[in-house]
Amino acid sequence: MSDDPLAPDLDSGRLAALVFELASQLHAERSARIALEAALIRAGITTEIEINQAAEAPLTRETVAAALARSMLKLMRVLRESDDPRTPTRHEAEERKA
Repeated sequence: MSDDPLAPDLDSGRLAALVFELASQLHAERSARIALEAALIRAGITTEIEINQAAEAPLTRETVAAALARSMLKLMRVLRESDDPRTPTRHEAEERKA
C-alpha cells in the first residue's frame, strides 16, 4: 500500500477486471464505428478516404483529445475508488500544488 493518499490501491483481480471491462467497451465502440463507416460508404454518402481525412482534421483531433482527457479523469476516479467529482485526480492535485 502506498503512502500517497491519491495513489490507487489496486489488487491484481481488480485490475484484471478493469482491463477486461475496458476491452469489452473498446470492442463494442469499435464494432459500432466500423458498421457505421461501412453503411455510410455503401450508401454513397462518403468514402474511406473522406473518413480518414476527417479523422486527421485539427478540429476532430481536438475533440478526440478532449474526450480522452474526460475519459482518463473518470478512469482515475474509478482507480481511486471515488466517484466524487470533487475529489481531485493525482494530476489535478499536483497542478494545485504547483
